Amino acid sequence: MSVKGGPLQRAEGRLLRVTSFDFTRKIARINWFFVALVVLLGGVGALSLYSATGAFDPYAKRQLLRLAVGFALMLAIAFVDIRIIARLAWPLYAVSLVLLVMVLKFGSVGLGAERWLSIGGVAVQPSEFMKVALVLALAHWFHRASWERIGNPFFLLLPLAATLLPVVLILKEPNLGTALIVLAIGATTFFAAGVRLWSFALALVLGGLATPIAFAHLHGYQKARILTFLDPARDPLGAGYNIIQAKIALGSGGMWGQGLMHASQGRLDFLPEKETDFIFTLFAEQFGFVGSIALVGLLCLIVCTAGAIALSSRHQFGRLVAFGIGMNFFLYVFVNLAMVMGLIPVGGVPLPLISYGGSALLTTMASFGILLSVQVHGDADFTPKREGV
Repeated sequence: MSVKGGPLQRAEGRLLRVTSFDFTRKIARINWFFVALVVLLGGVGALSLYSATGAFDPYAKRQLLRLAVGFALMLAIAFVDIRIIARLAWPLYAVSLVLLVMVLKFGSVGLGAERWLSIGGVAVQPSEFMKVALVLALAHWFHRASWERIGNPFFLLLPLAATLLPVVLILKEPNLGTALIVLAIGATTFFAAGVRLWSFALALVLGGLATPIAFAHLHGYQKARILTFLDPARDPLGAGYNIIQAKIALGSGGMWGQGLMHASQGRLDFLPEKETDFIFTLFAEQFGFVGSIALVGLLCLIVCTAGAIALSSRHQFGRLVAFGIGMNFFLYVFVNLAMVMGLIPVGGVPLPLISYGGSALLTTMASFGILLSVQVHGDADFTPKREGV
């Protein structure tokens, strides 16, 4: 028991002031410009989903609720010390890997693939979690490694296995698009960590030699998507229908678009999967070339801001994590836009924060929270403390 103004009471006062100062400092360090960009992108997504049906139910209302939860999650993670996140890197990877194995055993089937796992009555897609977990795990592995150690091929065996194992499991679902994105995330993190260029050249040569074998082992619908990409007119009412209708929607938007709720392709239901994978074509038909360029510019701003956060970090773990998260977002945007434009085969990849979906949205928001944590704790000391110091 302490008296008024006693040592214990003064110590408690100092603790409260330090805690208050630390919390205020963290708020000031949050990149609010990035937060505003994310909120704006989420609003564009909700508006696009509203226009897909002309009502808030079922897509826009649920998306707004998920965005609210995701926003709270993003800010909560931003305040978590990045060193705590680093310690959780491999446990999170292990949990994600176990969930991927469980998908193959107990997963639910959707659109011909076994990609979802029901947890507490909620359908989740573990491959989405793995994208972020892999970035954290690889960043944890490389962040203290010297240039000489990274050049040792034996040092790369564990991170290489950590990358290829989830790729194989995701391929078995099957989910070729996400598997390739996970592989690309791993490769770009290797590059950012300083892995020698000859390693990538060797991987490209081996990949090129294995391409014919890999094509022979693809599922029938995957082969059809590749052949349709080469010639969409070969099956205009079957495998080529989606991309043909998507191109019509893109072209019909013209310079300024047909206006909100006036997209003929979307309103007459010619446009397939307009609330998920092909939502960009719905947006482009309504807002035209100008609106599409504005949306692409918003997406590019988010990627560039993630890159700036990576460069501003004073520790290698933060740099690698921010780079990996930014690259993950960029790859999803690039693959989705290239897919709906017919530049690459259709792969079932959503547009982040715009396409309807739960796992992808919440995972993206959580990854943005980690990105913000990198900036908030950009000067964190990762040097291990010596005993007695």
